[in-house]
Amino acid sequence: MKEGENMKKVAVVLSGSGVYDGAEIQESVLTLLALDRRGAEVEIFAPDKAQAHVINHLTGEEMPESRNVLVESARIARGAVRDLKFARAVDFDAIVFPGGFGAAKNLSTFAFEGVNCSVDAEVERLVTEGLKQKKALGFICIAPAILAKVAGGLDLHPQLTIGTDEETAGALESAGAVHVACPTREYIVDAKYRIVSTPAYMTGQSISEVAEGIERMIEALYELC
Repeated sequence: MKEGENMKKVAVVLSGSGVYDGAEIQESVLTLLALDRRGAEVEIFAPDKAQAHVINHLTGEEMPESRNVLVESARIARGAVRDLKFARAVDFDAIVFPGGFGAAKNLSTFAFEGVNCSVDAEVERLVTEGLKQKKALGFICIAPAILAKVAGGLDLHPQLTIGTDEETAGALESAGAVHVACPTREYIVDAKYRIVSTPAYMTGQSISEVAEGIERMIEALYELC
């Protein structure tokens, strides 16, 4: 923590464990590390429900089994994770959503339905609370798709980034967001709505450049608190 900097309470919302069907593990850990380095008091949440499906991360093939998002998120959280239904924006200075396909499969259906997707009810509630209460909000990798959908429903048009992919950016803009192209090591700030986002592994080729982008995004998040 920097001298004179107050401790912040930050909620981190996970979507499972593993890039192809849950939260991107490196993005999640880098987020938690960046917050810990700033002395944040972090509480981790995840929805208590079945994953959309389970992917074999060695072969990329779907597996004939079911896993729970909250239980899988506990792997990253070392067991210290709560059901998302207990999260209230009023209790936190900031809320952060790491990426991974879980954000687009378990927290929303963006991976399957694009701009016509739905957002998990508890996720939508928390993001809506955060926007209305002007909390600092952080979205990493594909997670800005959640924000675009929720904000669009509120007739808000935040600036955000998923990197440089034109097709995905177009879907987010169709939902009402304003997409800004951004390299991996950078981040985008929407000061009006207190939102920061970074592309991470949407564009990243190495853990070091993803780490730099997330670290800088968390620094910007703190400045918005």
